[in-house]
Amino acid sequence: MINNTIAAISTSLSASGIGIIRISGEDAIIISDKIFRAKKNKKLIDQKTHTLHYGNIIDPDTDKIIDEVLVSIMKEPNTYTKENIVEINCHGGVIVMQKILHLVLSCGARLAEPGEFTKRAFLNGRIDLSSAEAVIDIINAKTNLSLESSVEQLNGNIYREIKEIRSNLLELIAHIEASIDYPEYDVEELSQDIVILKIDTIKKKVKKLIDTADDGKIIREGIKTVIIGKPNVGKSSLMNTLLKEDRAIVTDVAGTTRDVLEEYLNIKGIPLRIIDTAGIRKTEDIVEKIGVSKSEELVKQSDLVIMMLDASTPITDEDKYIINLIKDKKTIILLNKVDLNIKTSEQDIKKYTKDNKIIPISIKNREGIDNIEKTIKDMFLLGNINFNDNLYITNVRHKVALDNCLESLNAVEESINIGMPEDCWSIDLKNSYEYLGEISGDSINDDIIKQIFSQFCLGK
Repeated sequence: MINNTIAAISTSLSASGIGIIRISGEDAIIISDKIFRAKKNKKLIDQKTHTLHYGNIIDPDTDKIIDEVLVSIMKEPNTYTKENIVEINCHGGVIVMQKILHLVLSCGARLAEPGEFTKRAFLNGRIDLSSAEAVIDIINAKTNLSLESSVEQLNGNIYREIKEIRSNLLELIAHIEASIDYPEYDVEELSQDIVILKIDTIKKKVKKLIDTADDGKIIREGIKTVIIGKPNVGKSSLMNTLLKEDRAIVTDVAGTTRDVLEEYLNIKGIPLRIIDTAGIRKTEDIVEKIGVSKSEELVKQSDLVIMMLDASTPITDEDKYIINLIKDKKTIILLNKVDLNIKTSEQDIKKYTKDNKIIPISIKNREGIDNIEKTIKDMFLLGNINFNDNLYITNVRHKVALDNCLESLNAVEESINIGMPEDCWSIDLKNSYEYLGEISGDSINDDIIKQIFSQFCLGK
């Protein structure tokens, strides 16, 4: 199937100013010539690469004009897929885009699978697998920070680091195997101490990458932030204030929020995946009970908990229960409604929790909101990330491969320490080399490749 010419609509299938039908493969230009008529009757096959041509798309069976278009031609190998590529820029109507795509398919192309253009770029050696994954991350980026991280990955920063570590491993493997297989050539044997020293150096590089994974997950997915508290303390009002829009329903009726509400936002450059939850209290309402249970489960999964208390009421058993629920989580406690008659102070809260940051606020009067944002930035220190100086692992698949690589390197050291022969060291060294190859795509099976590219949109 890699030899087929493929085509797909690469823009949104909705009414818009411009629509693009992308064609890639050996016959891309030949197929396009069957349905494109330039104003001066010139053939696309005779034109220079990376040029743009004005004309009409016609139905070859009826000679009827379908649309007025601009067609760009890009000849192999200097293209996205390293194949011939044609992009038909037409008017962005759903019917016209589908009609042109149908003509392309009827003239010899087949419909591309999700992500197949980028898959071909990988299979044809233009990009490595980590760079291919960065393409979908760029499309799905929800914050400037995640976009910047994805662009750096697309530019090959992860590939270069992995390539260097694999090169160090390969050098070590080659030296060990040469001394085993060709003793007659008097290859200098590496002492156990030197091998361990080299492995420790490689392990430090791998660990350095693994240590960035927590921040990398946050960069890609945002800080999973759960707003929690008993009913009517102002959780939904806080979410609306941070989002600067009325996203969550706010009423005086306790238990209004029964399901979770999730949104993304930037706070001083920090990506937040913020979740408004149902108020936690004892209730006989079956639906509200489910909401409370979801809230408690989300707390366990969160990176940050924002607990809200009502300063105008004394601390209740429900408040104490929630404080105990979040005792092991990174937490900010907000004492809301300080514009009213205060019945719960910061000192009262400190009787039950000593380590958490407490911020008095009034959502009604917008007091203390800036302090919340500053505290989040100080807690996570992501706002100062510089991708030119640092490399962050944002992909779970990459982290798993690095963990497996480190485990194999530890196994090598264990084999040396218990006196196993050199050929046993080589097995685990090769395993670690292969695990790193899963990140770059140098050693990976077809099922994983298929799974990765199935996440792409059609036409990319």
